Amino acid sequence: MKYRVVQWSTGNVGRRTLRNIIARPELDLVGVWVSSDAKAGKDAGELAGLDREIGVTATTDAQALIALKPDCIVHTAMADDRLMEAVEDLKMFLRAGINVVSSSPVFLQFPYGTLPDEAIAPIVEAANEGGASLWVNGIDPGWANDWLPLLLSSGSERIDAVICSEIMDYSTYDNPKVLFDIMGFGSKLEDLPMLLQPGILTLAWGSVIRQLASALDIELDSVTQHFERLPATEELVVGKRTIEVGTAAALRFQVHGVRAGREILTLEHVTRLHPALAPDWPQPAGKGCYRVEIKGDPDYLLDLQLYSNGDHAEAGVVGTAARLVSAIPALVQARPGLLTAMDLPLTTGRGLVS
Repeated sequence: MKYRVVQWSTGNVGRRTLRNIIARPELDLVGVWVSSDAKAGKDAGELAGLDREIGVTATTDAQALIALKPDCIVHTAMADDRLMEAVEDLKMFLRAGINVVSSSPVFLQFPYGTLPDEAIAPIVEAANEGGASLWVNGIDPGWANDWLPLLLSSGSERIDAVICSEIMDYSTYDNPKVLFDIMGFGSKLEDLPMLLQPGILTLAWGSVIRQLASALDIELDSVTQHFERLPATEELVVGKRTIEVGTAAALRFQVHGVRAGREILTLEHVTRLHPALAPDWPQPAGKGCYRVEIKGDPDYLLDLQLYSNGDHAEAGVVGTAARLVSAIPALVQARPGLLTAMDLPLTTGRGLVS
């Protein structure tokens, strides 16, 4: 059986999901939505960076694509600065009876306990109305801190603490809005960016903590956040931007699940714009890694290195895209609703071995 798929946006992640859809024999690309007139009318192969045409052209006409009634929409549109609008888009797809895999808003990967019930209910109602499913995931939040630690936990006799970390040099990450507007790199240390406003970290990555707690049957007392920023000690050039001395160039944040006064579940990001910054902070394996530590019996330490064309930041984008596309057949066959990683069976990169 082939599943009819529409790709929604062709930014950093969308270009890679588009390539994935085209490559997989079980998927049939039937449409591509783009937000700009400059991309409208272009062939999907060109937008995916391929050297051939696919015969599917991009459009800005959302309703025309919804009218195709695809089995699934792969939604990768930027949502960090338009959260409510993105949620409304997802609800629109679901009401139309279209299943959705999405890279955002990230708090929907496990919203229970993070969002109030009245915020979750309209999404579930839209899914039930259309008989469709929504699954939000990626690599982080995503399989680097849901399936990966849970897989390791199955080999534990005792678990005292679980720590999931992303330790990365972001200087090659091609997303200026995220780097400078949302994460605040290059800004004064006293000017808090969107990401570090009160409650934002626990909204976005608190979902990771609560999903781990649910899967491990742990009742938490609270979810807390902490961050630290350090300045550039020399002028740095990142993309087309200059990071001045004294402005933010390294960020470390932690979201903790606390029980009985102990931080038993931790999600940590250690992000630098140069590898020499913050030498006392955790260091990556290789150029960048996702790290899972389980303290207990036995202790586990897993460092996952990832590279695409030698670059770890690009590899994270590729991994996010592949994770979403791999899940399409399972999601189409799943029950209607807002699903989490624990609701789907093992998904694999099907039909991709050359």
